Amino acid sequence: MMSNPFVGNWSYRSFLNDPNLNKPANDLLFGAGTLTIVERSETELSGTIGGSGWSLDLRGSFGYGSPMQVRFQGKGTVGGEPWIYDYIGWLVPVWPNSTDQLEVPAIVGSVVRTIPHGASQAGVVASFYAVRAG
Repeated sequence: MMSNPFVGNWSYRSFLNDPNLNKPANDLLFGAGTLTIVERSETELSGTIGGSGWSLDLRGSFGYGSPMQVRFQGKGTVGGEPWIYDYIGWLVPVWPNSTDQLEVPAIVGSVVRTIPHGASQAGVVASFYAVRAG
């Protein structure tokens, strides 16, 4: 059986979906941290996502296809408030004209804030990418 390509540690970054090209990239950063994915069963995943001052427990699944898909929900309490985010992503296919030394496995996708917390409203959508971290 093929090993699950999503399992492992990933460096995660998400960015607000703002079309203004004059906005500095740093102003678009929505989140950054470490994404850790573990296999619960043949179709289920769990793990954590977090960074400085925040951490969410993940539960979700993946699907075979071209490209392969991952979907999970992150839940946790941060600063005494509940946080819930939903993620969907796709494993970037290997480029035939690249090499293992030049291409790092990556997941690209979208994240939505499912419930509000603090002054942050629900429904905000950002794009994310995660690259395998060793």
